[in-house]
Amino acid sequence: MGNYIDGFVFPIQKKHTDAYKAIAEKVAEIWKEYGALAYFEFIGDDLRLEGTRSFTDVIDVSEDEEVVFGWVVFPSKEVRDIANKKVPEDSRMETLVAPLFNTEKPIFDARRMVYGGFKPLVKSE
Repeated sequence: MGNYIDGFVFPIQKKHTDAYKAIAEKVAEIWKEYGALAYFEFIGDDLRLEGTRSFTDVIDVSEDEEVVFGWVVFPSKEVRDIANKKVPEDSRMETLVAPLFNTEKPIFDARRMVYGGFKPLVKSE
């Protein structure tokens, strides 16, 4: 049960979902080259449960946005730490993520992302 994950949640405008998906699929492969065992991103579908706060509330999602929930699985925190240093330095990343942060039509706003690294607590398969 030694795996380590980075988890993240952020809103994206619905009109940019396809463009974001194309970028994320390529970025996932780069993460795996640097040691990630698996890379997942999902779009919110059923985000309300009575008596709890929703992701949509926490990140203040508007009508034209949807929630992306993702995580990257690493064999250890050490591998994750190395990957977190090397991936941003990979020359392919600048080209891939540039459209996300286009100042005229940004696809992604990192200031609204919720992120964290997580160590194992319970694993049941």
